[in-house]
Amino acid sequence: MASRSLYSEFTKGIWKENPVIILLLGMCPALAVSNSAVNGLAMGLASTFVVVSASSIVSIIRRLVPAQVRIPTYIVIIAGFVTLADLFLKAYFPAVAKSLGPYVPLIVVNCMIMGRAEFFASKHTLLPAIVDAFGTGIGFTWVLVVVGVVREILGSGSIFNVMLMSEDVFTPWVVMILPAGAFISLGLMIGIINYFKNLKAERAK
Repeated sequence: MASRSLYSEFTKGIWKENPVIILLLGMCPALAVSNSAVNGLAMGLASTFVVVSASSIVSIIRRLVPAQVRIPTYIVIIAGFVTLADLFLKAYFPAVAKSLGPYVPLIVVNCMIMGRAEFFASKHTLLPAIVDAFGTGIGFTWVLVVVGVVREILGSGSIFNVMLMSEDVFTPWVVMILPAGAFISLGLMIGIINYFKNLKAERAK
C-alpha cells in the first residue's frame, strides 16, 4: 500500500497534476526560456533540483517553523537552493546561464515550488515529500523540453543545437523563437491534451 501511494504521488506531477499543462503554474519560465531544447532542459533540471531540495528541508523542519512565519521561511530556503543552482550553471555552463538570463533567479517566486512546499512538504514526512517534488520536477521538465524541441525545430531547423535541416531545404519560422511562438506552442499543446482528455471522458460515459 505504501509503495502504491508513493507511486501515485510521483506520477501525479508528471501527468494528472502536471504543473504547466494542468495546473498552469510556472508559466513564466515555460514561456520565456523554451525557445530551445537545451534551455528548456536546463531550466527544468534547475527547477527540479530546487523543488526537491526545498521540499526536503521543509518536510524536515515542518514542526519547528511557527505558522506565522512559514512562508518567509520557505522563501529563504528556496532562495538558498536557487542561488546554488544559479552559481552552478554560471560556473560549469556559462553559455546556458547567459541564455537563461534572469529566469534562474526568478525560480524563487515560481508558484510550482512554493506550492509543493506549502501544500505537500509541510504536511508530510521526508520520503513522500521528495517523491512528490521529484515527480513535479519531471513533469515540469518534460513540458519545457517538448515545447523547446518544437520551437527549436520550427524556428531554427535544429534540435539540441544540432542542425537537422539547412535553409536550402527549410525556411525557419522566426515567430517560433519569439515570445509569440511560446504562446502558440504551449497553447496548442494544452488544447490537444484537453481534447483527448475530454474525448476519453466522453467514451468512459
